[in-house]
Amino acid sequence: MIIIVSVVLSVIVLTSIYAFFRIAPQVGGKVDNERVALFQKSPQYKNGKFFNLQVTDMTMPPMHVMFDIMTQGAKKDPKATILSKSFNRSDYTTSNQKAKIAWFGHSSILLNIDKKNILIDPVFSERASMFSFMGPKRYAYTHHVTVNDMPPIDAVLISHDHYDHLDYETFMKLKFRVNRFFVPLGVGVHLEEWGIPKEQIIELDWWEEIDFDDQIKLVFTPSRHFSGRGLGDRFTTLWGSWIIDGSRQKLYFGGDSGYSKSFKEIGEKYGPFDLALLECGQYSKYWTDIHMLPEQTAQAGTDLNAKNVMPIHWGKFTLSIHHWREPVQRFVKASSSHQYHVLIPELNTSFDVPDSTIISPWWKE
Repeated sequence: MIIIVSVVLSVIVLTSIYAFFRIAPQVGGKVDNERVALFQKSPQYKNGKFFNLQVTDMTMPPMHVMFDIMTQGAKKDPKATILSKSFNRSDYTTSNQKAKIAWFGHSSILLNIDKKNILIDPVFSERASMFSFMGPKRYAYTHHVTVNDMPPIDAVLISHDHYDHLDYETFMKLKFRVNRFFVPLGVGVHLEEWGIPKEQIIELDWWEEIDFDDQIKLVFTPSRHFSGRGLGDRFTTLWGSWIIDGSRQKLYFGGDSGYSKSFKEIGEKYGPFDLALLECGQYSKYWTDIHMLPEQTAQAGTDLNAKNVMPIHWGKFTLSIHHWREPVQRFVKASSSHQYHVLIPELNTSFDVPDSTIISPWWKE
């Protein structure tokens, strides 16, 4: 009898989990046959999946490592509220000669270039998770930014569909305020599921270029990572990085990536860059192929031929078991042997590019 009850309960639990992933809106949409037919034209697509340009180990870490993340990760969070400034949207309603950047923690960036406001990987929810009640919770800031704090946005760029880069709650508010969304191949299925008109979504493959307007060109470039939001959908949409090439300045947004030969190829083809925003955090010795160690981030900046490098993907969520300060500390130390300037702004504050004086050690406070 006990065995029968256990089996029944297990079936109920598994059925409930399956049903959640099928119907929960935050999981997003499913790639249909029409899109698969389009994917067949991509050199990155084969046998129903997208692939990285070089062999990438996606072996899941041992169970004890996953246990460490769940039990020890929170111990590496900040012990006190992080001091952050209030965001000044008026900085983005005036005409600027130089590109202007604001960083909201992790990988969320607001860029003003050639009088256009571009929001990149915005996550303004409390958690980087499919659930509102569990999953990685943002650190306590004195000031958290919301969609309502944003100036008029001309476009949104997305690097890939993971929850810490593509956030359902944020998009449900953004969809009424933005007319153009630039995303990797396949990621449009999620936006369409959330009510964004198909004609407002532009999907790009690696190395594809598109004119944003007569002054700005966007290029979608490779990264070494993966995609997936639900059960069995890993690699079904593409991932990557962005080049924003303006009339006066050129920026690179790296998204998530393990160290890759693509950095040097991108630098040779499109560099130099006035600023490279590169992931620096949520790494582990168990998944170095898909997330860089800080020392690799430092080298990637040189590979890209960047004049200034800003570390992102840290300072807001704990997605590994290193201390929250460790990424930036290791990156600053490793960058001392490179020729570029390191830029580390205070959270929510704006600065012009280039500005080699922007390095505020706020994380030490």
